[in-house]
Amino acid sequence: MRKLLILCFFVVAHGFSQELNLPVFTQYLADNNFVISPTYAGIGDNVKIRANGLTQWVGIQGAPDNQSIYGDIRIADRSGVGLSFYNDRNGNTIQTGAKFSFAHHLILDYYAKMYLSLGLSYNINNFRIDINNFNTTYENPTIDPFVTDDRRTTNHNFDIGALFRMKGFFFSLNVNNLLDKDFDSFERVFEPNLLLNYQVYSGYTFRGPKKSGLEFEPSIFYQMFTSDKRSATDLNFKFRKYNRNEDYYWAGISYRFLNDQLLKPLNIGPMVGFKKSIFYFGYAYQLTTNDLAAYNSGTHVVTIGIDFLQGISNCPCTQDPVHH
Repeated sequence: MRKLLILCFFVVAHGFSQELNLPVFTQYLADNNFVISPTYAGIGDNVKIRANGLTQWVGIQGAPDNQSIYGDIRIADRSGVGLSFYNDRNGNTIQTGAKFSFAHHLILDYYAKMYLSLGLSYNINNFRIDINNFNTTYENPTIDPFVTDDRRTTNHNFDIGALFRMKGFFFSLNVNNLLDKDFDSFERVFEPNLLLNYQVYSGYTFRGPKKSGLEFEPSIFYQMFTSDKRSATDLNFKFRKYNRNEDYYWAGISYRFLNDQLLKPLNIGPMVGFKKSIFYFGYAYQLTTNDLAAYNSGTHVVTIGIDFLQGISNCPCTQDPVHH
């Protein structure tokens, strides 16, 4: 019975978090801040593409599994556009969707390297219930006769964001899902129609001794849902080591907790990765530390990527901030 209650809890909790957005794990730390906010579109010297594969709670049947791909490019000197696609399965619920993003970057103070970026995303999300795996049980010997096909709905929404940068410091505020959810195809029981949530991502990049090629980056990520006031925080630390060709490897660690349970982490795990020429690879592991730990071996995230069509911008507000 206890195992059943735990599984019911994680299905409901994750189901709420995945609505109209993929759940945020540590994908953004794989040198892919565009995962979090449209304001990062166009920051960099090339086309950046990142693909993520995530398997959550390995060992639990029907646990969440998703794939996503992100790409962004600078247009002109001070603007950028981005596009992302995702596919997410959680038990018998399936989501697919896309985001179309635009960002514009401004110089607040040229000599202080102070920049402001504003971003907007249009989101389209397809949500359906897959009935192919519905089975009868002793308590329910027949399937509901009204369930005759895969129930589905399409929702449209918008995200807005602002990003402030000054030298090594960055602070990003994102507001997701500005519109309420469309309930036309589903009953409203236990479904929050207010999907608005806030995300804050901030940190500082410290450079090591001159010619060492080292960078250290502590950061924090905060997310709060207005429907039930749930909130969680990630505390992160990573470092990079560059060589003369601007290739690098990196490693880090992330600690996630609910904000009313500071000393009871949801998960904690290491991350590693490297960039060689135009190719990128990253891997993250998250160990579940709550009651689910007895039933799974953790969450695995793999990121692969490619950077190409390099072209330096005349505006420092869109130039790649990662240099040694």
